[in-house]
Amino acid sequence: MEATTTNTHKNLGAFIHLSTFLKYFFPFANFFAPLLLWTFNKENEFVDHHGKQAINFQLSLFVYTLLIGLLCLPFFLLFVTDFVSLIDAVEHTARDIHFSDIRNLSGYILLFFLIVLLLFGLFVLELYAVISATLRAAQGEEYKYPLCIPFIKTTPRASSGQKQSNNEHTS
Repeated sequence: MEATTTNTHKNLGAFIHLSTFLKYFFPFANFFAPLLLWTFNKENEFVDHHGKQAINFQLSLFVYTLLIGLLCLPFFLLFVTDFVSLIDAVEHTARDIHFSDIRNLSGYILLFFLIVLLLFGLFVLELYAVISATLRAAQGEEYKYPLCIPFIKTTPRASSGQKQSNNEHTS
């Protein structure tokens, strides 16, 4: 990272990551808050890196959540049709209703448990990664989120010692 990373830039990098938790108070604040902080301060290399990482990770989580929802959509539609047939059976036999009347109940319970497990896993991943990124930014270090899709390209950074040694080899 560049040698001119000040405490202000470190704090700003940490706030960019922490601002993603605002989604629990305001809809889509996990996108807008870091985007605003990053946009107004992206002239600094350190803040630019952390802003891109935070936004990319939030977009990645959004895509993963949508994929989980799309994978579950066909099963949900099957459940609705089974539920409608159950209601029809209830209307015709109001007194003799058994769990066997609900077809594939164990499959739906398993699917529901799997969905909850996947979404909980994304939640835990987000907590871990955002807290780790915040701590690394506060220490003046770079951080790369796990399972992050690079929607906004980040440029690799070389330390000043590496830049000098590369310049010496080219001359």
